[in-house]
Amino acid sequence: MAEHRPIRSFVLRQGRVSNAQRRAHEILMPEYGIPFVKNLLDLDQVFGRSAPKFLEIGFGMGETTAAIAQAYPQYDYLAIEVHTPGVGSLLKQIEELGLANIRVIQHDVVEVLSQMLPSNCFDGVHIFFPDPWPKARHHKRRLIQPEFIGLLCRRLKDNGIIHAATDWEDYAHQILEVLSNEPQLDNTVVDYAPRPEYRPLTKFEQRGLRLGHGVWDLVFQKENKAETG
Repeated sequence: MAEHRPIRSFVLRQGRVSNAQRRAHEILMPEYGIPFVKNLLDLDQVFGRSAPKFLEIGFGMGETTAAIAQAYPQYDYLAIEVHTPGVGSLLKQIEELGLANIRVIQHDVVEVLSQMLPSNCFDGVHIFFPDPWPKARHHKRRLIQPEFIGLLCRRLKDNGIIHAATDWEDYAHQILEVLSNEPQLDNTVVDYAPRPEYRPLTKFEQRGLRLGHGVWDLVFQKENKAETG
């Protein structure tokens, strides 16, 4: 029987890679990148210290991840993205800003979570503006689905946070439903949260807000089993 191939939440487009992004990818990936392997990582060993760890999923061109890591040097950030221009862009910012608290994996996040990351290893997860796959027939490709959130929760420490943000209202409704139906999670507010200060506004988001477009933040916390029994 042929192996079932899961539906991917991304398509590897042949986007243009600038010379600076290509240089950063070639030179800096060996220093700040982690190759995909089917072995569990020791994240303290990867970062060379014991500190709170956060997972950045689908960081785009990396501006938000770099800004957060620069603002919170006491935390470590594992950033996962599949597209080479974005990976090169983030690596370039890591070098320019002198950031020591980011590591990058260029691979499918589902496979990384399933095969590289141990249970209860993250204090928080950021999923900012995931691909909305706006056409109804493509909604099955959306990243935030019940099975994925269940997998994510198993990698999250008790009291850890999942913070998602989207500028697509129907995707916001779907994310709210999926997170609300996950028994390990509790909403930190009623429905949608105000944007936390640690999430910077992107240029794209600022332009959208000026045009009257909405942005929805959702912040859910994994229950503490010791407290809840």
